[in-house]
Parts: sequence; structure tokens; C-alpha cells
Amino acid sequence: MMAVHFGAGNIGRGFIGQLLHKAGYHVTFVDVNKTVVDALNEKQEYNVILADNSKQVDLITNVDAINSQENPDQVIRAISETELVTTAVGPTILPFIAKVLVAGIKARTAIQKPLIVMACENMIGASASLKEYVYAELTDAEKQYADHFVSFPNAAVDRIVPNQTHDDPLTVLVEPFYEWVVEETAIKSEVPFIPGITYVKDLTPYIERKLFTVNTGHAVTAYIGHMKNIDSIEAAIHNDKVLFAVRSALEETGALLEKKFDFPHKEHQAYIDKIIERFKNPHISDYVSRVGRSPMRKLGPNDRFVQPARQFVEAFNETPKALADAIAAALRFNDPEDAEAVELQALVAAVGLEKAIADVTGIESYSKLFEKVKDSYLKLA
Repeated sequence: MMAVHFGAGNIGRGFIGQLLHKAGYHVTFVDVNKTVVDALNEKQEYNVILADNSKQVDLITNVDAINSQENPDQVIRAISETELVTTAVGPTILPFIAKVLVAGIKARTAIQKPLIVMACENMIGASASLKEYVYAELTDAEKQYADHFVSFPNAAVDRIVPNQTHDDPLTVLVEPFYEWVVEETAIKSEVPFIPGITYVKDLTPYIERKLFTVNTGHAVTAYIGHMKNIDSIEAAIHNDKVLFAVRSALEETGALLEKKFDFPHKEHQAYIDKIIERFKNPHISDYVSRVGRSPMRKLGPNDRFVQPARQFVEAFNETPKALADAIAAALRFNDPEDAEAVELQALVAAVGLEKAIADVTGIESYSKLFEKVKDSYLKLA
């Protein structure tokens, strides 16, 4: 069995690649990082270490890699021959993945074998978005082929992989916890058996639970921690005021999730507690600056802050205070080493706070949520 995975970073190797290896796949990683690609081709194996007291080591074998910048034709050939394509590259890279995926699908039209494409990204409907990019480049005949043979099931993935350095550039440290949930109903062919994947009929509850709990909580920890000049996530979550801000935000998103999806209250509270304990794990503590990077994307209308805040207003006809405070803190994230943070602060300075809030978040100007975010921002000065 073959799998092509876009993204040979820590998540790609330490999560998706590890589980595909355990399922018996030969994994071909596709990346532009020459150091990692060359090392994968030379060694064809790497170690995944659990970030706990056991430091258990899992040897991942039967892998290789392609540099997509240097050898695009090899990537296309690999796609034409594989049965599974996965990604862990970040949402903004999906349009670029689509271009080579289109070429690979065109090369498959004479093969008429099923292909499953799973975008394992921190966004809602990542595979569906990738499908849109792909279909925009296909002819009508190729779309008919894809409709029959190519599946794009959405997926929800969750595993914290901290910033790290090792003597071996391939070694990766990962937390013991992971979750990979896949939309079974979108798969047109036989469902692949991959230990560690949970197949469900409706993915939305799992995606939103993860995005509005793990991603929201992690980002709140980073942005409130940054406001308090705390360097690490572990130190931030152990600060009483930061912890209160995180719990308050997750109480708001939790109330929304329980109402939308009928999650039992005790069960969801236990899930929140588990997530916060994961943030406290000293073995996976990350830098606040790294977790907080790309604030403009995270402040987008469909991401971890604004989407649950809007839905909270619609569900309860109330303005979520903790989420508004988190949005304000993200708007104040000022890291000179992060391009989006620099761009965000420049935008606020150029067009003013009110227009910047509207432009970045999409929150309707002068709505109650808008005013609450603005007030919170000014109070943080």
C-alpha cells in the first residue's frame, strides 16, 4: 500500500506519517525542505518519541520523500500511482497543493482506480476546500472521472507537537494524546483500515469541538500570556489569570457546543479539563510567540475566535465576554518576528482600530460583539 503525504514537518512525520506506517503504508513525503527530504531519502526511517516520562521511541520505516520544487514530475507520478493522499501543510498552502494534485488526477484518468484525499489541517472543511481548488482546474470530463473515483473526506486532527530541535533532523517529539476523525460517508471506495482513525457519519461536531476547544484554548493561552510577558505555554497556563481567561473562553464555547450538538455537560467539561491538562504537560510546552503566530488568520471570520463568538450571539442572544477579550488580546499581539503580527499592527496604525477590527475579523461594525471587542482592546492598553 502506498500513501503520499504533503508536509514532512513535525506533524506530518510525528502524527500522520506514524499512523500510516502502523497501518502498513509505504509513505512518500512531499516537501520543499531540502534538509528533511534528503535525510528521509538517505535514512528511510526516523524516530517518534512520546513526550511523557516514558520517552517511548517508535521507529518509523518504509518512507522516502520528494522535493516538490526540484522534482514536480516525481510528485505527479507518485500521485498517479498511490491510493491515499494526505496533507499537513497549513490551510494557506492548500491552493498550491491543488495544482500538483490536479496534474496527478489528470495522469490517473486512464487508470480508473480510487483515490482518497484527506487534508488534515486545523480548519473546518479542509478537504472540501481542497476539492474546490482542484475542481476549478479540471475539465468537465475530468470532473466526471473525479466524481466517480476521487474522494475528499473531511478530517479532524488533534495532536500537540511542540517546537523542538534534535541532532537528527528527522526525530520528532509528540504528546501521547492524538485524535484523527474522518468523514466516512464522503469515501466512495472501500474505507481504508488505519488504526487510530475514527470514522464517523457527521464530522462537524468533532471538528468544531476540537477547533473551539483545543485551538481556541491554546490561542487564548498564547495571547493572554503574551499580554503578561510570559514566554511559554506551560508557564502561561499555570498563571491564575491566564487560566481563568482560558477556562472562561472554553465555558462559552462549551455552552455553544453543548447546545448545537447535544454533548452531555459532564462529558464536555471532562473534555475541557483534559485539554487544559495537555497544555500543562511540561514535555510539550511551546513558546507563546510560536502558538500565537499568524494572528490575522486566527482572527478570521471562520476560525477559532470569531466563529464561535458569532454563533454564541446567535444561540443565546448574548455577547461572549471571554471570547471578546481573547479577540482583543489577539489584535494586540505584537511580535516583530511574525510577519502577520507586524502586518496587523501596521493595519491598526494605518486605518484605525475600528476599521481594522472589521477588516480582519469580519465582525459587523457597531454590533454588540464589535463594541465589546473594541472596549476590551482599549482596556488592555
